[in-house]
Amino acid sequence: MSDELKDRHALVCGASQGIGRATAIALAQAGADVTVLARNRANLEAVVKALPRPLATQQHDWIEVDLANLSMLSVQVEASAQLRPFQLLINNSAGPAPGALQTATAEQFLDTFHKHLIASHSLVQSLLPGMRSAGYGRIVNVISTSVKEPIRHLGVSNTIRGAVAAWAKTLATELASAGITVNNVLPGYTRTRRLQQIIDDRASASGQSSEQIVQAMLQTVPAGRFAEPEEIAAAIAFLCSPAAAYINGINLPVDGGRTQSL
Repeated sequence: MSDELKDRHALVCGASQGIGRATAIALAQAGADVTVLARNRANLEAVVKALPRPLATQQHDWIEVDLANLSMLSVQVEASAQLRPFQLLINNSAGPAPGALQTATAEQFLDTFHKHLIASHSLVQSLLPGMRSAGYGRIVNVISTSVKEPIRHLGVSNTIRGAVAAWAKTLATELASAGITVNNVLPGYTRTRRLQQIIDDRASASGQSSEQIVQAMLQTVPAGRFAEPEEIAAAIAFLCSPAAAYINGINLPVDGGRTQSL
């Protein structure tokens, strides 16, 4: 246990499962107060109940809201920030359905753009006052290795993830002088529902078995295995720490060496 994030308040999006849930636990273990955000109240309540409290002063909470509902998102998050300002923001949400880019509809692009880029931007605007006041801010966006190397059959995701990466790099330059960093974590193949969705889609499209798809995927990973959500969360927690104060505007692959580009 560490208390390096004592008296820091984190908002973790998409925290009802997978990487988001693991990140909420990691930040709480480091001493932060954690507010988890997702659409399912029952899941959120379960996550809050499970969050560690190594420090007696820690307070954890939840916000039930859909990232697609921008007006409600701003209202609920700003109400929470009025009670306890946030210094840490983890932008994390489920990726769009797999599919070829050439068949993607305008509605798919717009829906993904709003849920990923516009929602993240809205959250930053809502939380910036608290970060500026504290002279400490950490914004970490969980996106994808596709910002370095596009992934086959994820056309819409590849497109919008790239836009989010460019947005984050621009924001990192604007906010650095206020003690606020903006970084992106790029998970590789990680054991989540999203990964299973991709495996099932590839199996259906190719006629291969799920096991064959898994083996083909693992052949591209030098580490020879999928990541666990906790391993992605550890990288996110580090970027939120005081030790990462001079790391800003980066894309950090956590992928077992799968990304071949520099």
